[in-house]
Amino acid sequence: MQVSKEVLMEVKNLRVEFKGGSKKPFVAVDDISFKIYRGETFGLVGESGSGKTSIGRAMVRINEAAGGEILFKGQRINGLISKELDREVTQKIQMIFQDPMASLNERAKVDYIVAEGLYNTKAYQSEAERKAMVSQALLAVGLLPEFASRFPHEFSGGQRQRIGVARALVMQPEFIIADEPISSLDVSIRAQVLNLLAELQQQRNLTYMFIAHDLSVVRFITDRVAVINRGQLVELADTEDLFANPLHPYTRSLLSAVPIPDPALEQAKVIIPYDPQSHDYAVHKPSWVEVTPKHFVLGNATEIQEYRQRLA
Repeated sequence: MQVSKEVLMEVKNLRVEFKGGSKKPFVAVDDISFKIYRGETFGLVGESGSGKTSIGRAMVRINEAAGGEILFKGQRINGLISKELDREVTQKIQMIFQDPMASLNERAKVDYIVAEGLYNTKAYQSEAERKAMVSQALLAVGLLPEFASRFPHEFSGGQRQRIGVARALVMQPEFIIADEPISSLDVSIRAQVLNLLAELQQQRNLTYMFIAHDLSVVRFITDRVAVINRGQLVELADTEDLFANPLHPYTRSLLSAVPIPDPALEQAKVIIPYDPQSHDYAVHKPSWVEVTPKHFVLGNATEIQEYRQRLA
């Protein structure tokens, strides 16, 4: 889709730590920077435990940032902020969670689940308006307004995830973080949810950050992709550029493991293992470099020279 060059979200030198008793804090995200432009779908990919969700949760102020800045439309939103800005962030930045069962309150009806953000921000004038907003959100995701009186356990996995999408949409957001929204769904349902997200983006001029480990899905839905490994970004580029010209060994390893629908090709493909010890950073430390326009990679001077030669 057409993407404007207006920066909607910017992450600068973000660091996220988790403290456990007297032990040294565990660094989940270390010195990460990127920009997300209005109207695009920005992909964040990596293995489980690489720090993807920690970044997303820091951006919606669930995780505290130990260092760096998170900017929304040029305003810093991490740390202490005003009540007015906090209310705006709560409304304009929403998250769709990975597990549609665990993220929905089993004891609450769909009406309350979808409207919870409205209750918290008092973003409605009357009970009739609130109910109308819930009905519109349910209709937008392909569910009947009558479903508002039911409980989550009465729905399938795909329907529960649609309820999660409706909960985000009812706030009229500008930016949605989709944290592996289809990984727990049946294969037959995944395309429906992806198509729904794409339709909503067109209709409402939404901007997405799509967190995933399934690269075949990422290629289908994203405009740009950032690859994260052990809390550090290792590569960032336009989606097709990244798939056509992967530079970092970790990116090449991830792409080599993508399933191929042709059985003969799948059997013949070669998996490229990634060895973290292949990088010699003892003396020459790595830096984040733009090797070609809009294609960034992490490497030391020797590696960057090798990457540029590969693209020449």
